[in-house]
Amino acid sequence: MSALPRPLVAALAALAALLVLGAAPAPAADPVPGVDAAAVPAAARDWLPLIADLTATGCPELPPVWVVAQVQVESGWDTALVDDAPGGPAGLYGFGQEAWRAAGGAAWSSDPPTADDDVTDVEAHLRVAVPWICTNLRAVTRHLADTGKTADPLDAMLVCHLAGCGRVAGSATGVPVTGEAGCGERCAEVVRRYVDAVRAEVDRFSGAAPGPAPDAPGATTDPGVPAPWTGGATGCEQTDPTGDGCLTGAALHGLEEAAAAFGGWSDGPVIRSAGCWDAHAWNPRSDHPRGRACDLFPGTPGAFAEGAGLEAGWRVADWFRAHAGPLAVRYLIWQGRYWDPSVEDDGGWGRRYTGGGVYDTRDATGGHFDHVHVSFRE
Repeated sequence: MSALPRPLVAALAALAALLVLGAAPAPAADPVPGVDAAAVPAAARDWLPLIADLTATGCPELPPVWVVAQVQVESGWDTALVDDAPGGPAGLYGFGQEAWRAAGGAAWSSDPPTADDDVTDVEAHLRVAVPWICTNLRAVTRHLADTGKTADPLDAMLVCHLAGCGRVAGSATGVPVTGEAGCGERCAEVVRRYVDAVRAEVDRFSGAAPGPAPDAPGATTDPGVPAPWTGGATGCEQTDPTGDGCLTGAALHGLEEAAAAFGGWSDGPVIRSAGCWDAHAWNPRSDHPRGRACDLFPGTPGAFAEGAGLEAGWRVADWFRAHAGPLAVRYLIWQGRYWDPSVEDDGGWGRRYTGGGVYDTRDATGGHFDHVHVSFRE
């Protein structure tokens, strides 16, 4: 968190004192307004009443679904997530040690913190973090109103947490672009992707993302049961219809079955484009140069899927997961999550995708937010 302008520092300090000293929240109503409990990660579900209490009693302008979504992007609801670098980040919201102390959190017993520290405890973390996030929201809301800047206060709140409130104060709209508030091209790109990623999760967890119209091609609730692959292990011998290169029998079969289920894989109503064989020189362990993997894009490559595209991607991912056995699916990656038949859901669909030290998981493509990756066993 960067240094803050003095007016924002004063506002944050005053608001933090009011929120931290506030009365303990009362039990929340169930269900939580604006949250589709069935859509949120399993690890978050038990904490929805606490989140609803913290926001309703201390920060009604902060929708509970935004708390769930921001934590999902920050940590995938992995409370034990800590960075080995000195000072953090750690815990659900990815607080550095200095920011955690500034928010009113207890000092860490060691660096990195242990499971005994409040920053890695779900309830303790939320009770510190949500009021602090609210101070950011209220401070930037006042700043935007005073200056006439056009950013959504919730977007500016995200910028404040990720890059520092100085980025809000120093930018023309409240969300910096390249060259503003000391933000270079990479900084501006990371901010944009972070905001887009949180908003995409807000749509998903609120149940607001629309799917294809009921009478649209490929919009059936059940896209159909695929024919199983029975050809056994083959080499990369089949022509890849998505471009140059070759595919194994199972990969070509999986692509063709998906095309039949969803109305095509090229400019279709669900799968807009696809790419399978690729040299992938930067990742020699990839299944792409072996002809055993396809990337299926429900929207624009390079852009975070949202709205109907996000819903379409989930339909494709869930369909491959449901039919993993017959289709010889080895693993899937989608929306920063990894799944294979041996993986139990952990904090959401599958487990958090790490990128394997090769991919930037904050990137739309590197984190698989723009495409469903399907690898096949044979």
